[in-house]
Amino acid sequence: MGFGMVELAAWLASLPIGQALRRLNWLVPWLQIIHILANGIVLSAVVMIDMRIWGISRSQGSIAATRRYQSWIWVGLILLTVTGFLLILYGPRRLLTDVTFQVKMAVMGLAMVATLALQLVLRPGWATTDAALATDAGSVTTAHSGRHALANVLATLTLVLWVGVTLAGRGRWITLLMMR
Repeated sequence: MGFGMVELAAWLASLPIGQALRRLNWLVPWLQIIHILANGIVLSAVVMIDMRIWGISRSQGSIAATRRYQSWIWVGLILLTVTGFLLILYGPRRLLTDVTFQVKMAVMGLAMVATLALQLVLRPGWATTDAALATDAGSVTTAHSGRHALANVLATLTLVLWVGVTLAGRGRWITLLMMR
């Protein structure tokens, strides 16, 4: 017999840290605040990188923008992971058996992969150069044009996925409102 979500939730609920979190229920709103702000940090950093790739922002090169904002992405992801795990431990059955939560986790996994792929594409020496991004496709080599197209696709994908994570995170509330 397999270990399903209900069994996993029961096991997590029995852990001492989960029990302590349920006794310290004043901590949960703070964890939620940090979790939501961390999601905003990641989404904001993705938007800043994407705007440079799309040519909306000319304040710095795409590689420099990636370097500047990638640390914000990873700090945000660490905060999301830690607070998310603690929130799961607080109410494991409610979250793990919720389809909207499962969708959020799937979309978040895809968003993390797309974000990492975008950062790899924008690495110096491997990827699109700032000069290639700054010129039009007609004057760049096919390799640079292809890399620029890949960067554009990944930029759009990361933004769509992170917005999806944000909406899926609110999915339970939206679902409950729609059922009233």
